[in-house]
Amino acid sequence: MSMINSLRAAVRTNRRRGATGAYDAVPEGSGSAVVDCAVYQQGRRNGETCSPREAARRVKAAHQLPDSEGSFSWIGLHEPTEAEFEGIAQRFGLHPLAVEDAVHAHQRPKVERYDDVLFAVFKTIRYVEHDQLTPTSEVVETGELMVFAGRDFVITVRHGGHGSLQELRHRLEADADEAGLLAKGPAAVLHAIADHVVDNYLLVAERLQNDVDEIEYGVFSAKGARSADVGRVYQLKREVLEFKRAVVPLLRPMQQLSEPLQRLVDPEMQKYFRDVADHLARVTEQVHGFDELLNSLLQANLAQVSVAQNEDMRKITAWAAIFAVPTMITGVYGMNFDYMPELHHKYGYPMVLGAIALICVGMYRGFRRNGWL
Repeated sequence: MSMINSLRAAVRTNRRRGATGAYDAVPEGSGSAVVDCAVYQQGRRNGETCSPREAARRVKAAHQLPDSEGSFSWIGLHEPTEAEFEGIAQRFGLHPLAVEDAVHAHQRPKVERYDDVLFAVFKTIRYVEHDQLTPTSEVVETGELMVFAGRDFVITVRHGGHGSLQELRHRLEADADEAGLLAKGPAAVLHAIADHVVDNYLLVAERLQNDVDEIEYGVFSAKGARSADVGRVYQLKREVLEFKRAVVPLLRPMQQLSEPLQRLVDPEMQKYFRDVADHLARVTEQVHGFDELLNSLLQANLAQVSVAQNEDMRKITAWAAIFAVPTMITGVYGMNFDYMPELHHKYGYPMVLGAIALICVGMYRGFRRNGWL
């Protein structure tokens, strides 16, 4: 809470100073969480990796030049501590509530506006390879990615062991010209990150489709419920729900970024966000489909288990009835009475055995005809 209070005081101070006061010298953390930090001018990277303080200074200097439009800094962080992020937050005037979310993570996907800064939270998804789906298999692994997009800066905070933006940054820099996305400023970087995250969603959805198909085949195969483990179905449903919690809440914010009323996004960039929203809507429909299909498969599997148990009980009952006949007859003749007419009959023993066999065979054929055996 001490960091939050100090940030609130710093934000109030920066607002009183004006726009340029945000770049005045303030204490900064150790910076060990900084993955990459660079300044971009006219869509090109200006110099090598630098510190956040140096990046802020370069952007401030670029604003004094006639062709300063499109100059911004991009700072990438990985799981920063409060001390490491405090200086950067003060330097760029980030809202304390957004800073708290970025440091502690475990946030719901969202896009919020704090004055002239957009704060976006994305859930990154990685498909976990597995040879066979088991009741304990981990299918998807989640991480978090936070993005602060201001007028002349982008700050990304990543949590988790995957979802690195290094490849994305290199790809954007390779297309560094006046027609490239980097030339369009921080909103373009926000779009590129959103597009990158949603494209990964599409890839994970394709892999999940294979797992769902495998479960479906197991449930409705010839072996039926005996080959399909309800634990596998339930585990895959849990993994799909984790994927769903990452995808569904993000759809409405992406649609809002593509609306004309969104003043912090250039109208030229809104059509790009509309494309991301369309892809996200497609993934959302797929995830909803997976969830509903797994619900149906779970119910079908439980129904098949009940049917299989009923069939087993019918078989047991049929065989018990068949074995009850010789048990009853031999029990009657096992009584020690002197006056039983059949005891002294010459052919009594084979006659009783034949009667037992005929009755058992008749019962067996009757049960087979009715589908009990």
